[in-house]
Amino acid sequence: MTRPTLSILVPFYRDDPGVLLRSLDSQTHASDVEVLIMDDGSGDEALSAAVDATIAALSLPVQHLRAPANRGRSATRNALQERSRADWVLFLDADMRVDHDDFIARYLERIEADDCDVMFGGFTVEAAQDDTTELHRALSDASDCLSVEERQAAGPQYVASSNLCVRRSVLDAEGFDSGFSGWGWEDSEWAARIDARYRLRHIGNPAVHLGLESTETLLSRFATSGPNYRRFTQLHPNLAERLPLYRIVTKLSRVPGHSAARPVLRGLVRAKAVPTRLRVLALKLWRASHYAEAMRQ
Repeated sequence: MTRPTLSILVPFYRDDPGVLLRSLDSQTHASDVEVLIMDDGSGDEALSAAVDATIAALSLPVQHLRAPANRGRSATRNALQERSRADWVLFLDADMRVDHDDFIARYLERIEADDCDVMFGGFTVEAAQDDTTELHRALSDASDCLSVEERQAAGPQYVASSNLCVRRSVLDAEGFDSGFSGWGWEDSEWAARIDARYRLRHIGNPAVHLGLESTETLLSRFATSGPNYRRFTQLHPNLAERLPLYRIVTKLSRVPGHSAARPVLRGLVRAKAVPTRLRVLALKLWRASHYAEAMRQ
């Protein structure tokens, strides 16, 4: 069996990766890649059957793996990497789509150039959203969907595990930290850890992030990801202290009873009549309040 140049790895949990797989199947250089997807213990037989039906209609070689129990994002990515065969791997999220025909070709060109060890291609979000996901679109557009120049200037700060292409030897030496559980910060910690030792390049090769979350999901994730943020700051204090979030969290931690404002912040976040920029600000303060509490534990 011919060894692929690139292994595309897609962890998923209750998300159907069908749209992503079909968009990858149309790529002109798909013969140079293998695709491995892993269901992180969802136990959803209907979803599994739907994914198998999608794979059966593709020309792209796809392996569908299923974990017996939910292990989290870091452990699932590590498990996929261990089963892949190429010297380079590309992590994509299941709720993404590839819109340009040379998406794979751009990565293969950079691999051939051999001038970096880690590449982040960036991502975009679709402009039109319904009421339930408009807040996440606005947050992502302002905070994550940045130009190549802005991302490169910040180095590891704007690296995410979605659309992340990595040399296998880097992951063999520095895997994702499975000490992170639930949502958030495991990719930021990994990027901070590898930045001093390996060549990181931001490139313009975005995928479209389709799976924007509802307002209620954002509120829940930001309220429960404090322990992950604390772990990140403990492992990488120098980077954490340079981020605006850290300064807000630090200031809030000195304000007695700041948690009493959370019902008001939650109300503003939920209020569709409030201007979106103010809802985004309220969401950031909601997150900072929970993180400030986690930092004291």
